[in-house]
Amino acid sequence: MTNRPIVIGVTGGSGSGKSSVSKRILDIFADLPVMLLQQDYYYKDQTHLPFEERLLTNYDHPLAFDNELFAEHIAALLRGEAIERPIYDYVAHTRSAESVHQESKDVIIIEGLLILEDERLRDLMDIKVYVDTDDDIRLARRILRDIKERGRSVDSVIKQYVEVVKPMHHQFIEPTKRYADIIVPEGGYNNVAIDLIATKIQAILDKKQS
Repeated sequence: MTNRPIVIGVTGGSGSGKSSVSKRILDIFADLPVMLLQQDYYYKDQTHLPFEERLLTNYDHPLAFDNELFAEHIAALLRGEAIERPIYDYVAHTRSAESVHQESKDVIIIEGLLILEDERLRDLMDIKVYVDTDDDIRLARRILRDIKERGRSVDSVIKQYVEVVKPMHHQFIEPTKRYADIIVPEGGYNNVAIDLIATKIQAILDKKQS
């Protein structure tokens, strides 16, 4: 690659709609070499821990992520190099022995709960987007998702939300809003915000090509 890729960071709380925003951007630039790299891939390897201890992992805490490897991989992609992207096994609660070969692309979308919490990651981004959605809406979305996709009960989802997800959101995720270049209320349904982000990305791409 002759030009450095453009990196867009998309963050927000659980159920905020950050995945919808990322998908909208992917769809808009589908005719370009574009890729999505999720922070969830980079949960720490826990093979050294007994399974019972792995079950206690707080996936909403900054220390759950291997951000050193995450930053290394983003930097490699920015140099035009390929990476072996990790896979996280949620059944075994640790990193899989397998990985995914990922070539660098012109547009790299980084998505995750805590991508703006780490200065190393922030410094690698050209555009930082925070998806800001009301707590009640995020909880409702999480309940629907976890029941449908993960076989969870309503009680278990609410218990986890109240005891872990919400406190971690207000302690670690929401404060990173101050680092965002663009704040998007209501996620992927905000067409004006999506259009603004797409326009900005296109302007950066045009400038790189001129």
